[in-house]
Amino acid sequence: MSGVRDRLTDGLYGLGWSTVRRLPEPAAVRLGRTIADAAWKRRGEGVLRMESNYARVVPGASPERLAELSRAGMRSYLRYWMESFRLPSWSEERIRNGLTVKGLHHLTEGLAAGKGVVVALPHLANWDLAGAWLTTELKIPFTTVAERLKPETLYDRFVAYREGLGMEVLPHSGASAFGTLARRLRDGGLVCLVADRDLSSSGVEVDFFGEPARMPAGPAMLAQHTGAVLLPVTLWFDDSPVMRGRVHPPVDVPESGTRAEKTSVMTQALADAFASGIADHPEDWHMLQRLWLADLEPRPRRGAGEGP
Repeated sequence: MSGVRDRLTDGLYGLGWSTVRRLPEPAAVRLGRTIADAAWKRRGEGVLRMESNYARVVPGASPERLAELSRAGMRSYLRYWMESFRLPSWSEERIRNGLTVKGLHHLTEGLAAGKGVVVALPHLANWDLAGAWLTTELKIPFTTVAERLKPETLYDRFVAYREGLGMEVLPHSGASAFGTLARRLRDGGLVCLVADRDLSSSGVEVDFFGEPARMPAGPAMLAQHTGAVLLPVTLWFDDSPVMRGRVHPPVDVPESGTRAEKTSVMTQALADAFASGIADHPEDWHMLQRLWLADLEPRPRRGAGEGP
């Protein structure tokens, strides 16, 4: 059954990329909203998880308020997908006009210093559009990492799609990816990482909206290892076709402490910057998965003789 399901999933994404990109933009917007509302009404697992996550972001929100947020959140999520399906067919002018950014000098000054820059983002709004804007408007190439999706053909679609937008895409494969990213940074390059959810189960514990969660250590470790500037970035939508963004001030490497202690402090600073952007625009945070430690499945305890 998994093979059939994988082929169906891949086929549906392929249909989206081949069909939605040919729609006029107003028609794509209407289609996305229709799909979002239908998914929201079904009250499936993703919608319920989104509401559970929003309950942490907006403490004290009533069930009615959480339902409003999840409906807006699904519309924002489908806006991301509709735009992403259509991005390869957008003109350079449409991409350049698709984003306005506050605090951009933090990025340009960091690159001008020649030490490399690590940009870390949460799952807010449309990070693919932000990447396309970087390569189109600023003419800045960058390297990123993609989770290995199932089926493999779907992962290949995403890699080809992002490479078509001017990104270098590496698989999420531990030390191999880290080494390549470090080399890019030492050459004065730009690395962009979506970093609000730990995929390795070995991330750094942070306080996130008052509860413990884990976030990846990679951005902070890369900055320490290479001397690169570490910049949090948050994105959001409004009622216009233009996405908004903010480059936050750099996260400095602490002057004292072990590498692990420095990584913890820096990752907490990223979490705080992410939280500020998410709190301002919770409906644009596309987190349909478990994130906080209290929601994660408990891991089986190892015996004394078992390895790590």
